[in-house]
Amino acid sequence: MKIHPSSVVSKDVILEEDVEIGPYCNIQGNVKIGHGTYVEGHVSIGSRYGIVEIGKNNRISPGAVLGGPPQDISYKSEPTKLIIGDNNVIREFATLNLATSKGDGATQIGNNCYFMAYSHVGHDCKIGNNVVIANNTHFGGHCEVEDNVVVGGMSAFNQFSKVGKFAFVAGSSIVNKDIIPFARAQGQYAVVRATNKVGLLRNGFAKEEVSNVHKAIRIIVMAEGTLDEALARIQSECKSSPQIEHLVHFIKSSKRGIAFQRVSIGGNFED
Repeated sequence: MKIHPSSVVSKDVILEEDVEIGPYCNIQGNVKIGHGTYVEGHVSIGSRYGIVEIGKNNRISPGAVLGGPPQDISYKSEPTKLIIGDNNVIREFATLNLATSKGDGATQIGNNCYFMAYSHVGHDCKIGNNVVIANNTHFGGHCEVEDNVVVGGMSAFNQFSKVGKFAFVAGSSIVNKDIIPFARAQGQYAVVRATNKVGLLRNGFAKEEVSNVHKAIRIIVMAEGTLDEALARIQSECKSSPQIEHLVHFIKSSKRGIAFQRVSIGGNFED
């Protein structure tokens, strides 16, 4: 391992093989960093009380602050966690906070994610795998982002919001309800505007399954009647698949409500 002499690394920190710590970093407390991770200059990791676990082959850019106390006035220095997986890129001045003691006590980041400059992940959030978060995007506490989500820059997510897998949220969106899987959402407040066809095809979904998912999302956005009636139509009219099952389960389990706006026939939802 390589530690620049200007950096401060406390005696409790565990650095695995091939970890590199650049200049003027401050790494303190109960911190473990997996092998092959490169921490550039002027990075702060850990706190006096929390626990930070960082996996393998991550790259952490200057100014990032990982494992700082949650921005919650109820926090009383409990030994909560920030857990980061493998192969993530965390760019300049991103902030990823410890959890509070209100949930399971852990803020969690998956693998192969990209957090662009000035992005913020609040306490108790759960971020999946292969997630891309663009510049100046902020997640309030307890948000959940499933796998393969892309979020445009300068977006904001209210606490407890949830984003389904393979969704795309356009830049400058304000999200206060759950974004369903496989959809494109945009707006202030954000609503589903279309199916994320491009994203699904890029991730290897067959055209037939993309059409199947698109049919289900059209039923949600364009059908008359209640959401429960739309779900019944999806289950009777769409071909059963893991994606359809996940979409239905996501909607049924939503706690904040689903972010959509009914579009009449002839409206602007894509064909």
